[in-house]
Parts: sequence; structure tokens; C-alpha cells
Amino acid sequence: MDRTRRLRRTENLRSMVRENHIRVDELIYPVFVIAGKDICKEVSSMPGINQYSLDRLHEELDRVVDAKIKSILLFGIPDHKDEVGSGAYDAHGIVPEAIRYIKSQDKYKDLVVVADVCLCEYTSHGHCGLIKGGEILNDETLPLLAKASVEYAKAGADIIAPSDMMDKRVGAIRKALDEAGYINTPIMSYSAKFASGYYGPFRDAAHSAPGFGDRKTYQMDPANGREAMREVEEDLKEGADLIIAKPAMAYSDIIRDIANNFNVPIVAYNVSGEYSMVKAAAAEGWIDEKKIVMENMISFKRAGAKMVITYHALDVAKWLKEDE
Repeated sequence: MDRTRRLRRTENLRSMVRENHIRVDELIYPVFVIAGKDICKEVSSMPGINQYSLDRLHEELDRVVDAKIKSILLFGIPDHKDEVGSGAYDAHGIVPEAIRYIKSQDKYKDLVVVADVCLCEYTSHGHCGLIKGGEILNDETLPLLAKASVEYAKAGADIIAPSDMMDKRVGAIRKALDEAGYINTPIMSYSAKFASGYYGPFRDAAHSAPGFGDRKTYQMDPANGREAMREVEEDLKEGADLIIAKPAMAYSDIIRDIANNFNVPIVAYNVSGEYSMVKAAAAEGWIDEKKIVMENMISFKRAGAKMVITYHALDVAKWLKEDE
């Protein structure tokens, strides 16, 4: 007689037949670097997450390296914003300077630096592309995203991650990288990025809230699943090497569909709102933070993700070490 509980009787038995595991080297930790000096400022809506100026970035990087996390996702917050987001593709902008600093330090040089590419942190209007008459311009934005990507690669970025959701941007970036000699720099595309309510705390962290309207004309409608497969397919045709699905918790069906349809490494982005909700509930004593976070992590892997971008990364790494 079949009794599935036989293999659940002890922890060692459960461990032997466990289908999915979380590993430290599959975690990607977001880092916010801000223009200025002597800044370490906690993001009020994201407990435990800070903005760091370049001269104090080592404080966060030390924690990352000590936790044996191998990859960071880098976001920049400039001291100047304008209509065309010029800080995003300035060779001496905050992100290229941060990348050069990381790669110049023996302790950090082996970190895999994923550079987020978008204009929203750098535009005075807060949108991810150029604007004319209230419309987000797609094709006119592509050269700027490509220029930023080349600058980040030139500074030493290991992976380029366009998050803007402009059509054809992966192809434009791949062409620009190749022509500049960076044929071996991978693109981790935010292909299935939805116009979600879960991004609020990130916009506090990155100072990137839109000054008017919303991003529904370029980020995906949360009601659409099959459309996400079209986005992924198009980005892969244009040269994407890895695919991000974002958010992760409410869109695990999208992760599963990508895994079922495409042979490509999938990255689940456990976004700011998902992080902050867990932190808030844990602070009230309503949930066991470790159990909830680790359950979320395994759910992303079960859905088909290979890697997880998460603000919980430092805690997850600590818990995994404690459980060894």
C-alpha cells in the first residue's frame, strides 16, 4: 500500500528526498548607492535596507562578502535629474563610479555585479523613457539605454539588466555591447515585469516614483499571463541570456510558465513590497520571519527559478549557515 508519509518520518529522510533547495550562491542582493558623502540612510519603508554613498559602500559590501553572497544588483541615485536622464549614461555617473570602485578592491572584485539599466532614477519626471506630450517615447529611448549599458560594461559590470520595458531594448543593447567589444557581457532582461502595486518601497529607496501618471503603458498588465511568454520569447530572440520575472510571490505562475516553455535561466525578483510586508508582520509578532521567508524562497525555486533577487539575502545566507 502506498503511504507517502513514510518518507516524511524524520528530518534526515525528508532531506534525502527534498526536491528543491536554496543555496547562497543563487542569491542576488540589491544595493543602493547614492551620490554624496558619508551617507548611510535607512529606507523608511524597507527596514534593514540602506542607501550608501560611495565612501561608505564598503560597509554593505563587507556584509555581502562575509555572507558569501556572490552577486549584487546595483541601483544608482544621482545628485542631478533632468528630462533626458543624463546621469544614467554619464561615464562618471554614480553607477559606473561604484562599479569601478568595486572592481578595484581585491575583497570585492570577484562579486558578480549586475547593473540595472533604466532612466527612472535619473529623469526629472520619474519615467523610464523620454517623454513628449505626456507620451513615453519607445524608440527614442533605446539609444540612451544602450549608451548606459556600454558605460556600465566599460566600468566593469558583469551583467547588464535592462528594467525599463521598452520594446526592442534588448536588441539595441546587445548590438551596442557587441559593437563596443563587450560580446561576452550577458544581458539579464526584466522580460516579465508587471505594473505592480508591490513596488512602492523600492520607489522610496531609488527616488524613482513617476511624477505624473503611472507605468501601465509599458509595464505589463497583471491580468495577462500569455503575454509574458511573448515578452520572454522576443527578448530571447534579441539576445537576452537570463530572464527576470517580477514580482515573484504573486506571479509564481509566470515563473512556472517560463520554465515550461523556455530553456533559459530564470531569476525571480522578490520585490520591495513583498519584503516590507514580511518585515512589518514579523515586527508585530504575527509571523515567524525565518519560516515565512524561507518558504517564499523555496516557492520561487519550486516554480522554476534558478536564482532569486531578494532584499532578504543577508538573512537567508545567515539562516542557511545556521542550519548547516
